[in-house]
Amino acid sequence: MEFDLTRKMSEFLDRHQVIPLLDFLIQHPDVEGSYNKEDVVKAKIDLLSNTGMVDYAMETHVELYGTPAPVELENRRDQVILVLHALEDDASPLLAIIQDDQLMQELSETNSFTMEHLTTQHDVPPEVLDAIYELGKFRFDCGSYEDTAALMWAYRTLANGNNPEREFFALWGKFAADICTEKWDAALEDMNMLKEAIDSSGRSVLLNPLQQLQQRTWLIHWSLFVFFNHPDGRNGITDFLLSDKYLNTIQTNCPHILRYLTTAVITNKRRRNVMKDLVKVIQQESYAYSDPITEFVQCLYVNFDFEGAQDMLQKCEDTLKRDYFLYKMLDDFLEDARRTIFETYCRIHQVIDIGMLASKLNMVQYDAEKWVVNLIRHARLDAKIDSQANQVIMGVTVPSVYEQVVDSTKNLLIRGSVLAQNCDRPQGYSGGYRGDDDRRNRRGRRDRTN
Repeated sequence: MEFDLTRKMSEFLDRHQVIPLLDFLIQHPDVEGSYNKEDVVKAKIDLLSNTGMVDYAMETHVELYGTPAPVELENRRDQVILVLHALEDDASPLLAIIQDDQLMQELSETNSFTMEHLTTQHDVPPEVLDAIYELGKFRFDCGSYEDTAALMWAYRTLANGNNPEREFFALWGKFAADICTEKWDAALEDMNMLKEAIDSSGRSVLLNPLQQLQQRTWLIHWSLFVFFNHPDGRNGITDFLLSDKYLNTIQTNCPHILRYLTTAVITNKRRRNVMKDLVKVIQQESYAYSDPITEFVQCLYVNFDFEGAQDMLQKCEDTLKRDYFLYKMLDDFLEDARRTIFETYCRIHQVIDIGMLASKLNMVQYDAEKWVVNLIRHARLDAKIDSQANQVIMGVTVPSVYEQVVDSTKNLLIRGSVLAQNCDRPQGYSGGYRGDDDRRNRRGRRDRTN
């Protein structure tokens, strides 16, 4: 399907994060018919077969083919159970404490949840900590995401800087688990901790520049789950992706992320001030990536091609409703995109025909007139509608006398302060031209010598 990024995004996501994307392609009505459902389900079975979620893979196989699951999957299920029990036995001294809610509350209230305290007071051997890490990894592979988050948190708390590299990977594991359980506040906290660890390489974990680039690329893709589900996500993604290091990562490794950044900027009224920077990046990367959303911005802000923007707006609608991360924002995007077209058009026109405006906004004329009336009322635009002529007449903004007096006073204050500084300088002071005086003096000495 044109402009679909599922395959591209899957390269930078964990297997467990790809499953919701495949389910979206199978179940969402706007995507129905775009893919062969049987092919997508087969891909899902192949994906699940490489994880510990064997029961899920077997159920999906039965739903697709209507026949019992193959023997290979049943054998793999037995192996997964054996490994899981072995890891739980190795981690049992510490696992029993973590699973005891009352004891954990007491340890937390007394700040006693440390490896030293657990070793001396609860006979927990230090080597059990590594078993907890391995158990957390395996439980994530089996789809026990809440258990994984708890185990990875426990590992990082108890390790307390003794194994920075493994603690860093444990943080990635907790981040993945919080995403899969849709705990967006916790996931946002994990994401910020990962960002700090990656950007300050050397203090916690040592990463060379290439590894930093790779880690930032993964973090950008995983962060989309957080930003497009967290209540304050549209503010966060704009600040995050437009920061220098992550914008460089997008331009180097993943220009397709511009789709999500552009959508966030258009639908965020508080971040419209960054549109100029965004347009510059979109122009620079147009050779590497473009889609209807980025082309819509180019048509509107670079070429002032309102006909092209209208055509792209329809394509934007088709693109957004087929995107796993953006389909929930479709209505907001269309509303804000139309507002953007209207505002841009109003900057260069004084009288606007409503019929022509309706065509540019891809709306019926009656709906367009109603939409403009509401926009003028709520946005307090200096405009009025001439119903007989079927036109929108924009007011000419002229600075008030008060504003003119204030501006003139500011200019007089600035000029007065400059004059006062010049008057305070000693006589013969030449400011920044001392070098010229020195050259003239040297020239005079040479003339007298000659």
